[in-house]
Amino acid sequence: MIRYDLICAKGHEFDGWFSDSAAYDKQAKRGLISCTVCGVTKIEKQIMAPGIRAKSNRRADVQAMAAGPVDPRAAAMMQMMREYRKHVTENSENVGDKFADEARKIHFKEVKERPIYGEATADDAKALIEEGIEVHPIPRLPEDGN
Repeated sequence: MIRYDLICAKGHEFDGWFSDSAAYDKQAKRGLISCTVCGVTKIEKQIMAPGIRAKSNRRADVQAMAAGPVDPRAAAMMQMMREYRKHVTENSENVGDKFADEARKIHFKEVKERPIYGEATADDAKALIEEGIEVHPIPRLPEDGN
């Protein structure tokens, strides 16, 4: 998986995850990528700093943080993510780390269709998508780290 910092023609910045750079190019060419703020489909990649691994003696659990006023749009988006997550957990079965296997069984009609959620590695999620199985990530929320 690769993450790109993106910007729309109106200047809104957001990020997107793709299986590889060719997937981004293909989706952008077909107009399948849209701005998360205004919906415009004219999107470009922003210049990004290279991902350089941290020193091996650095604590892995420490992350860089910045403090500042909360953007009301960001707060509204965070609330929508909380509501989405709550809806999924209240209306779906948690299959834990068996998510990929169970999603395949449902897709191929080996078991009764039902809404599920659980855990999958990036490789498992990519494989499911490549097999034509629709999956959606559940956003990680700030309180998950507490």
